[in-house]
Amino acid sequence: MIIVKTADQIRRMKLAGRITGEALYLAREMVKEGVTTKQIDDKIRQHIEKCGAKPSFLGYGGFPASACISINNEVIHGIPSPNRVLKEGDIVKIDVGAFIGGFHGDSANTFGVGKIAPEAQRLIDVTKHSFELGVAAINVEAGRIGDIGNAIDTYVRENGFSTVKKYVGHGVGADLHEDPNVPNFGTAGRGARLCRGMTIAIEPMVNMGGPEVIERPDHWTVVTKDGSLSAHYEHSVALTADGVILLTKVD
Repeated sequence: MIIVKTADQIRRMKLAGRITGEALYLAREMVKEGVTTKQIDDKIRQHIEKCGAKPSFLGYGGFPASACISINNEVIHGIPSPNRVLKEGDIVKIDVGAFIGGFHGDSANTFGVGKIAPEAQRLIDVTKHSFELGVAAINVEAGRIGDIGNAIDTYVRENGFSTVKKYVGHGVGADLHEDPNVPNFGTAGRGARLCRGMTIAIEPMVNMGGPEVIERPDHWTVVTKDGSLSAHYEHSVALTADGVILLTKVD
C-alpha cells in the first residue's frame, strides 16, 4: 500500500533528509587514500546521533553498521571494516539513512579516491545524470512509476552501461522501505500512478558491464557478476503541488 504523506509529514521528512544529506557530505570529505571504511562509518554515526537522530541502517535486518560502503565492483550493502583501506583510483559508494521525528531519509553517492580512470568517472557521471533524468520524467499529476525507470534505463543503455535489475528504489517514510518499488527500468506509462504526497527513494545502480549481480557469502555485499565497476546515486524525493523536492539534498 502506498502511503501518501501530508504537508506536515513531508516537512518532518525534510529534517530526516537534511541530517542524512549532511552525513553523506561529511563522508565525502573523508574519501581519501589510506582512510578505512570503518572510519567513515564512525563519522557518519557520530553526526547522525549528534543531531538527535538514529542511523536507519544500524541493525536493519541485522546490518552491523550505520552506512553501506561499497568499493569498485561492489554495488550496494558493503559492510564497513577497519581492514578496508581506500586506495588511489577506487570508486566508493556510500549509502546513508537517518531516522528522526518518525521518518527516514535515504541517500547515496559515488566518490572517486584521488585520480580515477576516465571511464570510471564517466560511469559516475552517467549514473548521477540518469537520476536527474528520472526525476525530470516525473509528472505529479498524471505520471506513472514506469516513466522514471524508463528514463533512467534508456539513458544508461545509450551510454553503453547497464542498470541493475535485481535491486530497485522504493517508497520511504515512517518505514525505510515502503511501497511502491521504483525500478531503474520499465515502460513509460505503466506501473503505479504518481500523485502528490508520495515520497520515494530513486536510486539508479549502474554497472560498467552487464546487469547481473551476486551476493557475497556475508549475505549483504552485492557485487557485479562479471567483476565490472558499479556506481550508485540516490535521493529521497517528495512529490508536491510545487513539483519534486529532493529531501536529502544539501547545498
